[in-house]
Amino acid sequence: MAELEPAALHNDTEGNGTRLGTSPEGAALAYGSLLGMALLPIFFGALRSVSCARGKNASDMPETITSRDAARFPIIASCTLFGLYIFFKIFSQEYINLLLSMYFFVLGVLALAHTISPAMNRIFPANIPNKQYQLLFTQGSGESKEDILNYEFDTRDLACLAVSGVVGVWYIMKKHWIANNLFGLAFALNGVELLHLNNVSTGCILLGGLFIYDIFWVFGTNVMVTVAKSFEAPIKLVFPQDLLEKGLEANNFAMLGLGDIVIPGIFIALLLRFDISLKKNSHTYFYTSFAAYIFGLALTIFVMHTFKHAQPALLYLVPACIGFPLIVALLKGEVAEMFSYESSAELLPHTPRLSHYPAVSGSPASLAESMQQKSFSPRRRRQLNTSSM
Repeated sequence: MAELEPAALHNDTEGNGTRLGTSPEGAALAYGSLLGMALLPIFFGALRSVSCARGKNASDMPETITSRDAARFPIIASCTLFGLYIFFKIFSQEYINLLLSMYFFVLGVLALAHTISPAMNRIFPANIPNKQYQLLFTQGSGESKEDILNYEFDTRDLACLAVSGVVGVWYIMKKHWIANNLFGLAFALNGVELLHLNNVSTGCILLGGLFIYDIFWVFGTNVMVTVAKSFEAPIKLVFPQDLLEKGLEANNFAMLGLGDIVIPGIFIALLLRFDISLKKNSHTYFYTSFAAYIFGLALTIFVMHTFKHAQPALLYLVPACIGFPLIVALLKGEVAEMFSYESSAELLPHTPRLSHYPAVSGSPASLAESMQQKSFSPRRRRQLNTSSM
């Protein structure tokens, strides 16, 4: 199972609560940059989720999260988080992080390639032939022959993989925070795009369960912060608070777990699709929830900066992202329409249901599981034989 990053916005401090070598301007720059980076994958991921939901090919369909899946998320996430905590206590942190780095290197390259593929399609020179390729692995022979991997790609996909591979090598060699953020943003955008809630009720169950999960593991124990500091993988966005003093070699980071982006983001994307289903040529609920996310994350930063303690961001994000749109629905008299909307009704009848329950709230594990089962390009398809695993 992929690893879990704590859903806490963290600020390293001395015992007396003062920041280490950080100016007020540097702290403001770090917090503002984290806020800006969090908004990018939510906004563009939500827009891309609309196209994803309208896809014609079953292999390009998103994973749909049902209410049953949502209810299990906090339990699975808690088990994974505590398992990681024990794992880091027993085994050498160096070797664990080496293994995780290679794992996330592969996933990061694929995620970043999928993220930049629309831009590559626009800038790819027209005079270069766009050849088609296929990578096929089979099992058995004759009538019992089955596909284990059927991977189709073209020249543009190879160009995306090459660019992403350069970033991946940079990350493996230097573990630089910019390379970490490029992979983190790609994970978050893919998560918002490819993971779909089937209705608003499911979204409320998911966010409500993780709301309790987040509070317990951040305030009730030191497990989350311990795993966050031990875990070297691009499953969080980081920005140095001492950038103005040390430049690109700065090392005093504020961080935001990807779960604090992906989990509210898939709910915001659902509301965008609900807006479109109303056919009123307005995105009221999307913009309301987007503004609510900004408010919730800004409040998290303010409280963290005031009390000098890691904060469970979902403590502030969940009430804002659910409450603001609900108030708007009450004022417009559209509460019944909101809760009766079924996102899965827009998809093909054979839309795959989420069958692997990823670790969430600060982890891109949900995306990782999705990546292992679906394509990273409109022209790419994977067919995995689960019976062979």
